[in-house]
Amino acid sequence: MRPAGARGAVPSIPVSPVRRCSRTACGRPAVATLTYVYADSTAVLGPLATYAEPHCYDLCAEHSERLTAPRGWEVVRLAPDPAAGKPTTDDLEALANAVREAARPPQQQQQPTVPEPADRGGHSDAGRRGHLRVLRSPDS
Repeated sequence: MRPAGARGAVPSIPVSPVRRCSRTACGRPAVATLTYVYADSTAVLGPLATYAEPHCYDLCAEHSERLTAPRGWEVVRLAPDPAAGKPTTDDLEALANAVREAARPPQQQQQPTVPEPADRGGHSDAGRRGHLRVLRSPDS
């Protein structure tokens, strides 16, 4: 085995987690996503998509500003929503409601919970629902 710096070793290029512009020889960070709607002869340029899709193109700021479409095609530019990237209290509330709903047993099987034997350092379970467990307070 040769050491990493040995002659004849293949150099490795670090991979960046930042998505880059899809244009050839452009290494700038992507800020917009371009999608073609062939049936409508439309090119849609919008905010950077959450996931890289195989039939979409990520563009940097310069290439997204200079974008032109083929003759007879329309370019639709969707303005980014500045608040869309930030989590809101509605997001947190929706997550909490989803967890509560997942923990709730189906209506036809709803039965009173039966305490389980004491375990885990003397704490006894007050009841169990799905993957969540309600524990009694140590002072009670």
